[in-house]
Amino acid sequence: MTRWAMAIDLRACVGCQTCTTACRHTNATPPGVQWRKVLDLEQGEFPDVKRTFVPVGCMHCADPPCMHVCPSTATKQRADGIVTIDYDLCIGCGYCAVACPYQARHIVHEREFAYADGPTKSEEARFDEKRMSVATKCTWCVDRIDSGLAKGLKPGVDPDATPACVNSCIANAYTFGDLDDPQSNVSQKVRGTTWFRMHEELGTDPHIFYVWDEK
Repeated sequence: MTRWAMAIDLRACVGCQTCTTACRHTNATPPGVQWRKVLDLEQGEFPDVKRTFVPVGCMHCADPPCMHVCPSTATKQRADGIVTIDYDLCIGCGYCAVACPYQARHIVHEREFAYADGPTKSEEARFDEKRMSVATKCTWCVDRIDSGLAKGLKPGVDPDATPACVNSCIANAYTFGDLDDPQSNVSQKVRGTTWFRMHEELGTDPHIFYVWDEK
């Protein structure tokens, strides 16, 4: 069995938001919609102040609340753990956006562009009419994963089969791979470090692990 997961090393993340930019370029998300965003957290008091940058997005939970509340069964979970949305079935009710504890869902009703004079080449090339007035979110670049696997590539190792945010990270803070493979890079990263998962107490079993120390 394959179970895709992501580990993000918070000791390495510098908050550059290159992952946010790469996601937007790859998916042509409209202004104001970020499938991958970076939280900027500040702790302490001057002069002992520390900043921590935390990339967030869809956690591709093993028990996704968004799927359970969907009245049209548009939200589904693949055998490999990736949570998807069938735009043909989605009715745009927004139940999933309310149920998601990670604020990872977005619904856009009008087409908008980064610049007032019209779409960029990337926005025009990647525009999908089916994504209007329905729920959208990070897909872990599932099309790259599937096409890469069909070519014999390994997600998390070969860039053409790996999510854009992982490929773009200038600090190598991201690790992606098969959590069910004990030899995969993500399994080794999780096994060898101390980590936490966001809102793990809710029982969603999120599949993004935040690394913050060595074991």
